[in-house]
Amino acid sequence: MLTTNQAFYDAFARGDAGAIEAMWARRAPVACVHPGWDALHGRDEVVASWRSILSGSGGPTVRCTRPSAYVLGDSAYVVCGETIQGSELVATNLFVREDGEWKLVFHQAGPVHRRTARKAAPPGGGMLN
Repeated sequence: MLTTNQAFYDAFARGDAGAIEAMWARRAPVACVHPGWDALHGRDEVVASWRSILSGSGGPTVRCTRPSAYVLGDSAYVVCGETIQGSELVATNLFVREDGEWKLVFHQAGPVHRRTARKAAPPGGGMLN
């Protein structure tokens, strides 16, 4: 799971819109909330938003930090930090299994205004792959 999440951020950092598109589910409903944006619904709208973000010259520099994965059968979510051009965000990425692969169905990121001390992951959560 963490490998799939990192692949998402690697594609984001490379500005690889095709790889980002391939990571989104095709059959399950999808949604996305970019920082400061209204909610986007449906694969076409979500993929178009990523193409728009990545189309500008010198796309954003992004790094995933402190990811924790939680698997719930055929769905899973990752809570992590994002460092984008010096800004700190917190993100949630929700995945489902489609054809044996983890695919994104939801991404939401927003700014961190106050950081709290990090506690250990609860039982059943944390460093899953």
